[in-house]
Amino acid sequence: MPRGKRIVIEKVIKDPMIVKLKSMKISDMKAKRAEVEKELHENIQEIVNKAKELHAQDKLEKDRLKNLGLYTIDEAYDELRRGGIDISFRAFGGRVERKSIYSEKIGNKRVIPKPVINDWIALANEFYTVKQAYNELKKYEKLNLRAFIGRIEKNAIPSLKIGTQRWIPKAAIEGLIHIAKNYYDVSQAMEVLAQRGIKIKRNAFERRLDRNRIPHEKIGGRRIIAKEVLEELITKELALARTQGEGVK
Repeated sequence: MPRGKRIVIEKVIKDPMIVKLKSMKISDMKAKRAEVEKELHENIQEIVNKAKELHAQDKLEKDRLKNLGLYTIDEAYDELRRGGIDISFRAFGGRVERKSIYSEKIGNKRVIPKPVINDWIALANEFYTVKQAYNELKKYEKLNLRAFIGRIEKNAIPSLKIGTQRWIPKAAIEGLIHIAKNYYDVSQAMEVLAQRGIKIKRNAFERRLDRNRIPHEKIGGRRIIAKEVLEELITKELALARTQGEGVK
């Protein structure tokens, strides 16, 4: 392959999806969630304290629970399903029993405050569970679950742990899907170059990246090259090779 300094890549990629993905900070996510949880806790306590006060005065009728913002287990499950949460009643009941879903006992009735259910629905609109995120990304990127979880553990994929569950921002997965569709990592780029008849060793290619002769981005510890950039590189490498060949003749 001809020496890289003879080739200048002119393509400039300004990708708002990359900017958005790189701007995601776990510290910001945690701070925002802390504010939400503080307000959530205050709302829950207000509802529960009011219900306990009425129950102590023997003024809490069964049909008033919902008006106060307290759902029975069945009502809470129905609200979740209406909100688009795909969970079986058995799994939901198990979470209540294990206390991973907050509930209170008012008299002899187990109830769940409405803000708890609303928060779960709101989270599901903004985040994926780990399994959901993996299933979405694997449609576009070759990876196994173990490798995916490893990227989460290394913070290469931003995530937030709430209670016992880890959540992945949908925006992050959308960004990674965008990368899978429009960019190559170094290994993929090497494969494409080889398929197009361009011979280069990996360390030589990476030196060009180090010197920024090939425009690229770094996301989650991985260097990625836009497909348009690599195509320009291939076109110019092939043209240079032809010119050198003609010169020899």
